[in-house]
Amino acid sequence: MVVIAIDLSVSRGSEITPRKAAAWTAVWVTLSLGFAGLLFHLGGATAAFPFLTAYVVEYALSVDNLFVFLVIFSYFKVPKAAQHRLLYWGIIGAFLMRGAMIGLGTALVAKFTWLLYFFGAFLLFTAWKLLFSGAQDDEVDPESNKVLKLARRVLPVSTKEHGLAFVVKEEGRRLVTPLFLVLLVVETSDLLFALDSIPAVLGISQDPFIVFSSNACAILGLRSLFFLVSSLMDKFRYLKVGLGIILAFVGVKLCLETAFSEWAHHHEKIVIGVSLGFIALSLTVSILASVIIKPKDQPVALEVPVGRPEP
Repeated sequence: MVVIAIDLSVSRGSEITPRKAAAWTAVWVTLSLGFAGLLFHLGGATAAFPFLTAYVVEYALSVDNLFVFLVIFSYFKVPKAAQHRLLYWGIIGAFLMRGAMIGLGTALVAKFTWLLYFFGAFLLFTAWKLLFSGAQDDEVDPESNKVLKLARRVLPVSTKEHGLAFVVKEEGRRLVTPLFLVLLVVETSDLLFALDSIPAVLGISQDPFIVFSSNACAILGLRSLFFLVSSLMDKFRYLKVGLGIILAFVGVKLCLETAFSEWAHHHEKIVIGVSLGFIALSLTVSILASVIIKPKDQPVALEVPVGRPEP
C-alpha cells in the first residue's frame, strides 16, 4: 500500500516526460524484482518463482491493457493533463477492484477446487480469441460500452468545458462532466481486463499473498509505463500472439495440475521452473518478432484526377 501511494503521488497532475517515465518505470521494475529476491532469500525458489512468474504474466497483460487505454483517450480526444488524472484514478480503481476479485477468487477456489477447470477453460477461450480473432475483433469501440450508454441515460451530464473536474455545480444542480464518463469507460475496461488476468494468475498460484502482491507490483508504475510506450504501441504487433500462447499454456497447465494435483505437488519446483521459462521465452520471441519482422507495405492507391464527381 505504501509503495502504491508513492507511485500515485509521483508527478501527480504534472506532465511526465519520456525520460522521467523511463526512470520511474525502471524504479518500479527493479523494486518488484528486489521483492522477488527477498522472497527467494526467505522461502527459496518455491516462494520466489511463483511470484516472479505471476508478475511477468500480469505485467505483460498490463502492457496489453495500455493499448486499449490509448484507444479510449484518442477516441474521446482527452488532453495530456486529463490523461494523467484519468490514469491516477483508474489505477486506484484497478487496485481496489482486483483486490476484491482476488479475495473472492482465492476463497472460492479454496472451497470449490473444480472452479480451476472453469478458469482453465476460460483462459483457453481467451487465448483462442487473441490468436484467431479477425481484425474487426481487435478494434475497440468505446461507444459500445454499456456502462457509458447507461450513464448517459441516467446521469445529468454537463455540456460545458470544466477542465479536470469530474463533478460540477451548475445553476444549483450537480452534474457529471464528460471526463467522468471517460473515467467510467476506463474503469469498466480494467474490470474486463481483470476477468482475464485474475484467472491467469490463479493458474500459477492460489496463494492469496502471491496473487495479490504480483498484481500490485504489475500495477506499480503503470501510469509511467503508459507515457513511456504510448508512442511505441504500433511496434509491439506480435505481443497479442505471445499473450495468447501464454494464456493457452497457463490454461492447459491449470487443468492438468488440478487433475494430477498430487504429482504436481511432488514436482512443484520443476513445474514452476518450466512455467517461468516458457512464459519468458514466449514474451521474448513475440517482442523480437515485432522488432525484426517488418510490416507488409500497404497497397498504394491509384491516382485519379481530382475533380467534381459526375452527377
